[in-house]
Amino acid sequence: MRNDEVTETACEELVVEVPAGGRVVGTVRTPADRPPRAAVVVHPATAVPERLYSAFAEFLAADGYASVTYDYRGTGRSGRPRDHRGVRMRDWMADDVPAVASWARERFEDVPHLAVGHSIGGHALALGQGAEGLSGFVTVASHAGVTATVPDRGERARVGLILRLVGPATARVLGYVPGRRLGLGEDMPAAAMVEWGRWSRLPGYFFDDPTMDAARRAARVEGDVLAVGFTDDPWATPDQIDAITDHLTGARVERRTWSPAEGGVERIGHTGFFRRGLRETLWPAVLGWLDARARGGVR
Repeated sequence: MRNDEVTETACEELVVEVPAGGRVVGTVRTPADRPPRAAVVVHPATAVPERLYSAFAEFLAADGYASVTYDYRGTGRSGRPRDHRGVRMRDWMADDVPAVASWARERFEDVPHLAVGHSIGGHALALGQGAEGLSGFVTVASHAGVTATVPDRGERARVGLILRLVGPATARVLGYVPGRRLGLGEDMPAAAMVEWGRWSRLPGYFFDDPTMDAARRAARVEGDVLAVGFTDDPWATPDQIDAITDHLTGARVERRTWSPAEGGVERIGHTGFFRRGLRETLWPAVLGWLDARARGGVR
């Protein structure tokens, strides 16, 4: 249940130096009139700008949480993609996510910590990246992004064209991918696109990449996990979400799949959960789950 006594929030810029090189830029929101009762880091999806998460982060801060949002290196405010052309998707998971999580633990050291991971942000958490000391985490539309499993034939062809041909080709020529022009969201580093395209052709996604050691890492993750999906998501189908969570054999996983009707909106899709239209419907359900873990105390 929401705490309606907290309405005002404070906002400040976040800058985190990543040990591997470069920096992550984001935003920290806190209750304006009292110390936070817990902290939540929102780890973004591929090529999704930080601003998508601002309303949800404000919602959390208004309810007493410290909330952190950010852009991965080479996207949004965290540097030009061409300047980070060598940053791969695995580097976002292994370097950016833990760097921001570590910063949050140090800044808010006396409160419980939780996380919300959208798509690849959830992948990172499912592989144990940034999961140290968490009282629980939520994954939103985090799925094994195998192109062959996209249900709609037209969408499958479009995604395959971008991930297998157009994206990698522009990455090699330009040193980055013009995501805005391709309908992928933000522009992104070349290496991230090349790796994304390669994983999308593997039946088990990055679990079939022997250099990731993904199955072993996922099996070591413990604690409470809420994995959320949506009936109208064109990519993150229930089976493909399960393809990630089935590897979390050491965690307590709860699965929820919501429809747009349950959210009181016409469409949710892959990114719509974080839009304001779900503030009174689905957001409180996730908040309630986070609240229950926050009450468990500091890990």
